[in-house]
Amino acid sequence: MTLPKPIVIGVTGGSASGKTSVSRAIFDQFSGHSLLLLTQDAYYKKSDLPFEQRRLINYDHPLAFDTPLLHRQLKQLIAREAIDRPVYDYKNHNRSDEVVHMTPKDVIIVEGILILADEELRNLMDIKIYVDTDDDIRVIRRIKRDMVERGRSLDDIIQQYLKTVKPSYHQFIEPTKRYADIIVPEGGRNKVAIDLLTTKIRAILAARGLQE
Repeated sequence: MTLPKPIVIGVTGGSASGKTSVSRAIFDQFSGHSLLLLTQDAYYKKSDLPFEQRRLINYDHPLAFDTPLLHRQLKQLIAREAIDRPVYDYKNHNRSDEVVHMTPKDVIIVEGILILADEELRNLMDIKIYVDTDDDIRVIRRIKRDMVERGRSLDDIIQQYLKTVKPSYHQFIEPTKRYADIIVPEGGRNKVAIDLLTTKIRAILAARGLQE
């Protein structure tokens, strides 16, 4: 018996926009179902450059990602095949040698800043979500996150934001908003948007015979 095609949900937006909060809210709504989260960050390209040069890479540019690998592994999951997802080390600014074995699920959430920039990736998604958050809020969140979780200095974070993060957001990320099916202001705090998404996902699950 062939299993129904999984639902693929894309969640995008600028750095620290609240993408993870939206993804977590969806997870909470479907806690009784089989879900997995595939993060675009895991697919940063492996670099042989010295550490100081890796720090200067524009990680918000489309060319920073191994998009063909992400596309290939997402297609494998949709085909109900397991994958070995790469792991990215934020402190070393490089992909590690470790992998995470992931088995197929009924609902696949693909999260990342540039997942809607690639047409082949977009075409694999059933629902495309753009999380829209003010620049000032995002930079404050980014400072807090990178200092606490990634061990970076305030000066390093600010320099990176001004040099690459902010310009790349307006050049590459914000324009992908036009591909979204739904734009969610305020991220996971927008309960109305989460409820609408939940209703739509349940309808697709029912149509494909993937009941909770």
